[in-house]
This record gives sequence, C-alpha cells and structure tokens, in this order.
Amino acid sequence: MSLFRRLPPLAAAAVLLAAQAAPAEEQLVTIGVSGPLSGPNAFAGKDDENGARLALEELNARHLKVGGKALRFVLQSEDDQGDPKAGVAVAQKFADAGVGFVLGPYNSGVAIPAARVYNDAGILMSTVGTNPKITQSGYKNVFRIVASDTQAGAAMAAYAARQRKLKRVGVIDDRGAFGQGIADEFIKQAKALGMSVAGHEYTSDKASDFSAILTALKAAKAEAVFFGGYAAQAAPLARQMRALGLNVPLLGGDTLCSPEMAKLGGDAVGANVLCAQGGALLDRLARGPAFQARYRARFKQDPDVYAAAFYDQAMFLAQAMQASNSTDASVVGAALHASSYQGVAGRYAYDAAGNLVHSAVTIYTFRHGAPVALATY
Repeated sequence: MSLFRRLPPLAAAAVLLAAQAAPAEEQLVTIGVSGPLSGPNAFAGKDDENGARLALEELNARHLKVGGKALRFVLQSEDDQGDPKAGVAVAQKFADAGVGFVLGPYNSGVAIPAARVYNDAGILMSTVGTNPKITQSGYKNVFRIVASDTQAGAAMAAYAARQRKLKRVGVIDDRGAFGQGIADEFIKQAKALGMSVAGHEYTSDKASDFSAILTALKAAKAEAVFFGGYAAQAAPLARQMRALGLNVPLLGGDTLCSPEMAKLGGDAVGANVLCAQGGALLDRLARGPAFQARYRARFKQDPDVYAAAFYDQAMFLAQAMQASNSTDASVVGAALHASSYQGVAGRYAYDAAGNLVHSAVTIYTFRHGAPVALATY
C-alpha cells in the first residue's frame, strides 16, 4: 500500500506539496580568489575580487545545472598580501579546504611559487600574473587570462620606437618577478627595434625615493623612462621626475594602466605616462559598457584593470562545467583548452601551455585622471 493511501486526504496533500516545494539537490562550487587585499596593491586585489563576485552572483541567479544538480557558486577570497610566502600559504589553505578553482594570484611573484601548490593539489588556477615563467612549468591547469610580459613589453617598445621615435630609453625595475620580467622583455624588444638603453637601474616595491636613479638617467640623456613595477611606486616616480626636471615620458606595463595611478600621482600623471595593457578599452567593446554599468551599480565605483578578466574567466569556467557536465577541475580544465568564450574584455581561448591564443595589447595614456587608449597592437 502506498504512503498516500495510508494517510488521510489532507495529510497526503501536505506531503505532496512539500515534495513539490523541495529544492533540487544543490552542488556547491567554491571559487577561490587570491590577491593583495592589504598593502599598496589592495585596490587591485579588491577590484579583482569584485569582478569574480559579480560573476558568481549572476551565475547563481541563472540556476545552472550540472549532472542534474543545481550549482551554487560560493566565493572564498583570501589575502595573499602580494607576498610569495603568503601566497603559498593561501594556496595550501585552498588545497586543504578542497577548493577546485582559484582566480589569481594578481602578482607574478606570488603566482610562480603558488602554481606548484595548485598543480600538486589538482586545483585549476587562472592568473593575471604576466611573467612568462608562470606558464612554462608544464602545469595543465594553469591559465594566464591576460597578455604576457612578452606581448606587453613588445607592444610598448614598438609604440616607443615607431610612434614616439625614441632612441635612448632608461629602464628601472623593482627586482620583482613582474617588474623584472616586463623590463627585460621591453629591453629585448627595444634593442631589436634600434633603441639603446641609457641605463638600467634597480629599486624595490617598498621604495619611495627615486632621486638618485632618476638623476643618473637624466645625466645619461634618457629620452624616456620605462618602469617595471606597480602603480604604488610609479606614481611617486612620476612626481619626482617632474621635480627633477626630467620631463620625458614614463612608460610601463598594465599595472600603470589604473585610475589609481592618476589618483596617487595627481597632476604629475597625464599625457606623459604611457602604459601597455592586454585587451581593448571596455568602452569600445560590445559588452563593455553594460559590464561597467552593472559593476558600478553593485560596488559604487568603476572597475579597474582586471575586474573584467576575473569576471570573464569565472563565466568561462561555468560554461566549461556545463559543456563537460562536470565540476571536476581536471575535466573542466580540458574543456577550457578545447573551447573558447566571448567575454566582456575579449575572446578567451588557450594554447597547450595555458596562454591566451590571441591577446591584443593596447597603449594608453592619461587624461583627466583616466586611462585613454592611443593604439592597439
């Protein structure tokens, strides 16, 4: 005899309604975010986290299913302080918690050692770290979701040589994995294009006084200064260049292409600053303005450099989960390699090493405190 035949009519109806109202079985998918939530690059870490958060909130509103189970995405954000040791500790924390997917790290110097931990734990890592070494270890589930230093350094060198007709460029780097990596790539490409290096000076990501090295580059008659480092140092560098009468362009990579650069540098940051960033200006992309509007409505501020990339990769991961009918990181990784995704910031498709197959690089300057596109390579 069935349960409903044994129950009184009203009780049977209640059981039936309860069964109909019961939610489908949920499958939790935790997405980790590793980035600097404290220190001088905290603005970038928070921006990246916001991009991921917006994507997961929108995905949860879609009620996606994999294997017949409704997916519910959960964000776990950890502060790696932009420090390699802290980043490895964060990676181990994610591994111990059974997290399968991590967006980050932001810093190349953190991404390089953390990648080994993620690989050994079977975690899929999607980083904006640009040092080429990140994807040279043969880890199948490590993806770089932006242009590499090789691409950005080459684009800036090409712009400096061809559009600005520069002949002698001074170089400063902060000795970090990102700063040194992009400076070395710039030097290599600059020399190939006929430019000479007026001097290669070194600093650190904790420095605030650049007067001695700027004086040396001024004496060497540098026609521009390329800085391999982050906005927190580049902004005072721009101020000190002006104070010393070194009125030449300040060149750099994607980390300078941030409103934070103008905020910190004030009137010393304008048309004199040129930076190279992967992708194109969001305002000029089909999905860019709508993303900016949603981000602004949710977080009451404009997106910075990599919010869109974190958003896009979270969406690509969800697409790969549905396509492979799995939330297993190794299966999803294979699906990423085998497919592509049209995101807010461009089209995502990866080669065997985990690099973007195509990544345009745009040269920006600053106008009224905001990056303005000049040319795309």
